[in-house]
Amino acid sequence: MGSPQVRNRRLSSAVPARQTGENKVTELTDMDLAMKLHYIQGVYFFTSEAVEGITTSELKGALFPCLALYFTSSGRVRRSETGRPFIKCNDGGVRIVEAECDQTIDEVLATKDHSFHNTLVYTQVLGPDLAFSPLVIIQFTWFKRGGMSIGLSWAHVLGDAFAASAFINLWGQIVSGHTPPKSLHAPTPWKTKFPPTVHGKSIPILKRVDPVGDSWLTANNCKVDTNYFHVTAEQLEKMVAKAARISHFEVLSAIIWKYLSEIREDNMGTRTVTICTTNSHDRENEYPTNAMVLSTVEADFAVAKADISELAELIAQKRVEENEATVEIENGVADYIAYGANLTFVNLEEAKIFGLEMKGKRPVFANYTINGAGDEGVVFVLPGPTNGKGEGGGKDGLVLTMVLPENQLGLLKNKLERDWNIV
Repeated sequence: MGSPQVRNRRLSSAVPARQTGENKVTELTDMDLAMKLHYIQGVYFFTSEAVEGITTSELKGALFPCLALYFTSSGRVRRSETGRPFIKCNDGGVRIVEAECDQTIDEVLATKDHSFHNTLVYTQVLGPDLAFSPLVIIQFTWFKRGGMSIGLSWAHVLGDAFAASAFINLWGQIVSGHTPPKSLHAPTPWKTKFPPTVHGKSIPILKRVDPVGDSWLTANNCKVDTNYFHVTAEQLEKMVAKAARISHFEVLSAIIWKYLSEIREDNMGTRTVTICTTNSHDRENEYPTNAMVLSTVEADFAVAKADISELAELIAQKRVEENEATVEIENGVADYIAYGANLTFVNLEEAKIFGLEMKGKRPVFANYTINGAGDEGVVFVLPGPTNGKGEGGGKDGLVLTMVLPENQLGLLKNKLERDWNIV
């Protein structure tokens, strides 16, 4: 069974409840522009009990006050006289997609294909007419016999996955009848935890790509696929049993790094990886920003032959922060990718992915991935699902979501099942 088939798509828009004001703009940082060819995709699944009686009009209506706070997300991209992009906060609004699916929610979640992002999240590309391209698209898909998914497509130029999650969670609070805050506050500046890179010795954390003009997406050189794997709490404990003081994220990253090095049979090509973390997990009521901390880890030995604990320790202790040493963005005109420039590991374990609630119930499953990743691939480490009723019980382990070349992903699945019983 492939991606769930949706039909009867209907498009509309939602705008802020109050006018932002004339001539208000948001300047984009170099980090924002380094992310401009990437799009965060999130999908949330709610049972029929959680959404019974909720209408699309209510869901859309709650967006109006939410967008009044997140006014940047309702803007449109413009270019200055120098060509550098910025966001004109013109209340252009976000795009709403309503759709229906002929499968049940259980049938969609039970499929082994796991490619539901292809149809339950609206595929987004900014451009070619940037002035009319919405930065955020939200899709409501109603399943056969009840239940609904909420698909979020969020232009990464607005902010990272923590920012996207905070946005959708605040919207959910408004849907549930909570009074939104009067305003958002400025983000807390991040502080360096690991040593910065030495100037002149930096491993490029960004990859320059062919110019894309005003169509903000770059093509892959090979066919990539997306899949996720649920790693239970019991499986995690076995993984970290021999790695004292090493986090789940670091052990999982080490396992995937080693396995992909074996699969690629190119030790030099996978000796450098990118690590994306954050110094601020709590982004509630905060202006969206790209506050992920980008670091590199370089191994001076054959990764494919290394011990997993050795790689995990390298990730934990030897990574070098690169935020202040990224490639010059050349006034926003040159084009780069960050995710997949090197094999990239993104730590979203503390993101409040299951913080979106409908009628007091959390999603039975939620997942995030990225569109626009490079050929080296990207791996997200996300919180695991709550109990089967979406009532907010303790989470069960973690979820690994991977965007990798199709042929490598199949071989990696075999290794995970063989060594760790992860399917």
